[in-house]
Amino acid sequence: MNKLTNDQIRQKVRSRYQQIAVQTVEPNSSRCFTDNADSPDVSGSCCSTPTDFNTISTKLGYSADELQAVPEGANLGLGCGNPGAIADMQAGETVLDLGSGGGFDCFLASRQVGADGHVLGIDMTPEMVSRARDNAIKGNFSNTEFRLGEIEHLPVADHTVNAIISNCVINLSPDKQQVFHEAFRVLQPGGRLAISDIVTTAELPPEIKNDLNELYSGCISGASSISELEAMLQQSGFSDISIEPKDESKAFIKDWVPGANIDNYIISAVIKATKD
Repeated sequence: MNKLTNDQIRQKVRSRYQQIAVQTVEPNSSRCFTDNADSPDVSGSCCSTPTDFNTISTKLGYSADELQAVPEGANLGLGCGNPGAIADMQAGETVLDLGSGGGFDCFLASRQVGADGHVLGIDMTPEMVSRARDNAIKGNFSNTEFRLGEIEHLPVADHTVNAIISNCVINLSPDKQQVFHEAFRVLQPGGRLAISDIVTTAELPPEIKNDLNELYSGCISGASSISELEAMLQQSGFSDISIEPKDESKAFIKDWVPGANIDNYIISAVIKATKD
């Protein structure tokens, strides 16, 4: 990260997802507008046309019932898995979503925790937070809440969360260790982390690894290896750490950067850990 400061990286990521939040998409294309004509065409889960959202989310592991259960505009076709399917959420629990976007996973979690539960979404993009809040009103989700904040500095009190979910977001942080420190802080004893994210399976080529613009905000060059993630989780205090790569994710990852064979280097994984 010696070419850009951490804050510069966050600003670039924020700018990309601001564009997605306001639906700045080229007609009949899956490519977001950028201010750099030479930027690679990063497609797929990180930016897609509205007509593709449900198709993409089905590939990520969401059911037809889940896709129909959220307000229109909540599903932005983002992610690399379905964290709600792995978090074992229970009625009455408090669930935190890191990088909540338009609120899609929060609304699905809302159904699982019920009226006595609470779902809190954190996103650093004001446009995403506004969109999620509007969606909550449209869908009458009274047990969801959305706050503006960085996942490295969560606006959440200590020991107040039962479960943390996240969908292809932690790889976007330039300080992943701090993200896991914060996750551990806000979890109650016995709380758990259950996220979908991208991991590397081989050393990224320099031209990909050093791209801290489009490929970083496209969920690619910021990915960590399984061993790196295990070490960070252990350092933050987590136990029962499990990182399970999903080979089937290569089917959609290969389309993120057409022609680059990116699926030879990264894969989606289910990442779980517990706070004792």
